[in-house]
Amino acid sequence: MSSSSSSSSPDSPHALPGRVTPHVRQSLARRAFLRRAAAGTVITAMGGGLYYLADDLLMGEAKAMTRPDGRPRLPPGQRLIKALKPMGGTPGSPSPSSFRLRVHGEVKRPFEIDFRELLAMPQVELAVDVHCVTTWSMFDASFKGVRVSELAERAGVKESARHVIFEAAHGYTANVRLEEALEPDVLVAHRHAGRPLARPHGAPVRAVVPSLYFWKSAKYLTGIRFVSRDEPGYWEVRGYNNHADPWLEERYS
Repeated sequence: MSSSSSSSSPDSPHALPGRVTPHVRQSLARRAFLRRAAAGTVITAMGGGLYYLADDLLMGEAKAMTRPDGRPRLPPGQRLIKALKPMGGTPGSPSPSSFRLRVHGEVKRPFEIDFRELLAMPQVELAVDVHCVTTWSMFDASFKGVRVSELAERAGVKESARHVIFEAAHGYTANVRLEEALEPDVLVAHRHAGRPLARPHGAPVRAVVPSLYFWKSAKYLTGIRFVSRDEPGYWEVRGYNNHADPWLEERYS
């Protein structure tokens, strides 16, 4: 759609009557942004794959968006891409039949479940924004899985717990503050974009922690351990920030 057009499209907020609520206006404005993002991006090669970077106009729109908490939707120093970028890591077994998730540590009822039992738990599908420390972000990444808070409730987390350690294949760990790990958008996810997780994205199951840089969202997940004392994870002991808030640009120690 040409920016010089004198008529408004059906999903343009400028075409709405004054009585339409601000919530509806914001929703339609978001749809218009995503439609333009699909049509107005450029292709660039990164890490051996093709990814779509938003052009300057779309970047400007993204920077103008705000979250419900008042922070900008796009954290400082980030650029938009359209497709989730795999970010390395040593894969575990991609087979759902061999998957086991252990929930343990400072809990009253430790347990272990297989893939079928994970699917039998209450499922949610969320569209979340994810932000990588390498400066890319993706808006509305769709993930389906089980809330970490649901697993915590089943385990009966003790009052002594202060942190969550996501455990993954080959000894990888990522530490997250308990209150942040229990947010309603933090998942143990087994599907992305309507499909089972691809192996580069952590198949069969990964963590998703949207409020922190994406290395905290451990791939090839094997365990969730609740602890009373913080335990810096794989990247944290290698110089990355222990907390990893994208809006504070907490990239490195």
